[in-house]
Amino acid sequence: MQAVILAGGKGSRLRPFTNTFPKPLVPVGDKAILEIVLEQLRYHGVTEIVMAVNHMSHLIRAFFGAGERLGMKIEYSEESEPLGTAGPLRLMNSLDENFLMLNGDILTTLDFSDLFKSHVENGRKVSIATFEKEVKIDLGVLRVEEGFLADYIEKPTEYFTVSMGIYAMHRSVLEVIPPEGKYDLNVMMLDLRDRGVPIFCYPGNCEWLDIGRASDYEEATRLFEEGRERFLPGTK
Repeated sequence: MQAVILAGGKGSRLRPFTNTFPKPLVPVGDKAILEIVLEQLRYHGVTEIVMAVNHMSHLIRAFFGAGERLGMKIEYSEESEPLGTAGPLRLMNSLDENFLMLNGDILTTLDFSDLFKSHVENGRKVSIATFEKEVKIDLGVLRVEEGFLADYIEKPTEYFTVSMGIYAMHRSVLEVIPPEGKYDLNVMMLDLRDRGVPIFCYPGNCEWLDIGRASDYEEATRLFEEGRERFLPGTK
């Protein structure tokens, strides 16, 4: 099994942690977040990695090398300029017929092998791993109709289905990517939808954190240290 990992972002929202090294190398407990991701993928049967890199790529290359330490094969796809989250795929010429694609800065207990198996066995073109995100609003929310109060909800909790930043894809969908310029995954998904390509939303049923802000980083560190075996099954 093969996976593409997006590891080229600057991690601006995590400064000052990312002032001196790239976001994928930010430590969560005693491991870099991307190291945790790679060990999870290896556990689920991924042996080949194509890593899209840009910002401070020399440090990522130095840390992971060709993947020998992890028992994986790692190749690097270098961007000369930021290409967005889907644009880097146009540079990759050796992708399998079906492959995983994910951000390199997420902490999750997702069953990657089940996602991939579901995707392949059902002949899907794209599968997006999804998470039910609870969002607490610490304000009094008003519902207004024709200028008058219809309802007053104090500090409500809303639930949204969000992308986990993890995809299974069939290589054929890459034809939608324009030949140049920045191109993001959210735009790609909508372009495929508009072309009539069904986009399956796979329910993750797992723990998940996108480490985008300092508060997320602190929570990820706490969760990992409290339940290391959940995030790294098969290791001591």
